[in-house]
Amino acid sequence: MSAVGQLLRSWRDERRLSQLDLSGRAGVSARHLSFVETGRSRPTREMILRLAEELDVPLRQRNELLLAGGFAPAYSESDLDGPPLAVVLSGLRQVLAGHGPCPAVLIDRHWTMVDANDAISRFTGDCAPELLEPPVNVLRLALHPRGLAPRTENLAEWRTHLLHRLDRQATATGDPVLRELHAEMSEYPGGELTGGADGVVVPLRYAGLNFFSITSVLGTPRDVTLSELAIEAFLPADAATAAALGR
Repeated sequence: MSAVGQLLRSWRDERRLSQLDLSGRAGVSARHLSFVETGRSRPTREMILRLAEELDVPLRQRNELLLAGGFAPAYSESDLDGPPLAVVLSGLRQVLAGHGPCPAVLIDRHWTMVDANDAISRFTGDCAPELLEPPVNVLRLALHPRGLAPRTENLAEWRTHLLHRLDRQATATGDPVLRELHAEMSEYPGGELTGGADGVVVPLRYAGLNFFSITSVLGTPRDVTLSELAIEAFLPADAATAAALGR
């Protein structure tokens, strides 16, 4: 089995698709797909990208597929502080600032804080100083016993939500760093919610305030670094929290 064929098969298995399913979506024969996966046929660059698109492979891993197939990467990977990303990052920082007085944070693929608005201090004010030393990991900050956890009033529910989300992200990307982070977070105390929950969203009940969160990503990224950025923003989940934030 070729390197690229093995990787494609791994992604297909991860997405729980048969060869027939994937071949139908990609517009190729199941026989040809089988030959690609076993190494009997060398896929073209266009074929690799088409299969990666149908498998919803992240941009970073699409580059890895191309390299395994003997081709140059298709997507750039720019430095966060470099000129190519300056305009986009400036726009994202405007979004963070405009979200005030509600907290919002910009994170990378490993949940490292890239930037945040001033309102994030509502969450971080009582956290241990070492957890706020860059690079700050937002998940570690949320669940660590010296972070937000002691003041999170529905810790078991919020912890369960974050761990499930991290597990899905690690599965979707195949990123070992996220797997290690999940293992670390799982060791933190706080319990786990095993039954159903009330309400229409999972809330964050923190220090007498109630929030729900939204995640925003760029819709059409062509750069690996940009594709892995997300804004985590919090909004008031009730009138009392909205009034408190307004004050």
